[in-house]
Amino acid sequence: MPDPTSRRSRWTAVLRRWPAALAVGTAAARLAGGSSDGEITALAEVALLLPLVYLVVAGVRRRAASWPTLAVFVVLYVSLRVLDAVPAPTVFAGMALAVLVWGAVSDELRRSKEFRVQALGVLAFGALVLAALAAEPDLGRYLVAAAWFLHGVWDFVHLRRDAVVSRSYAEWCGVFDVLVAAQLVFLA
Repeated sequence: MPDPTSRRSRWTAVLRRWPAALAVGTAAARLAGGSSDGEITALAEVALLLPLVYLVVAGVRRRAASWPTLAVFVVLYVSLRVLDAVPAPTVFAGMALAVLVWGAVSDELRRSKEFRVQALGVLAFGALVLAALAAEPDLGRYLVAAAWFLHGVWDFVHLRRDAVVSRSYAEWCGVFDVLVAAQLVFLA
């Protein structure tokens, strides 16, 4: 007869990895959408908000704000897509600029190393995504995949350092980002 304590410890281990399981489920659901040029553009736009979550959370210095910040950005993104009034990249670039200006005015850029690192991340990922949006579709797909993969690495570095965002968010985002990158490269 199996030992009930070992079964319980296995479930405990699985429950500790809930963010990774959620990421796999989310990536599997995303896979059903295919990979048209429109979807690659949408993934490029979403890749702009990934580093913005880190920047905002670093700015407010509240790791618990990770998931709520993501939720607000997802709702904003979906609303922008549905309304089709203002392009999402314009809104997210404007938000990033506003947070960066706030960081400069409030002296957060000088005081907080983490905020400076996130500011550089926003600029680097933003440049990569904007290059992807300007490139011809095949190259653009690989640049978007690179942005997602590199952001996954960014997440895992932050998970390892236990810094800026919540551990659950960094784990979920890292797994999800790498899976999206793999889908773009291997299943497109």
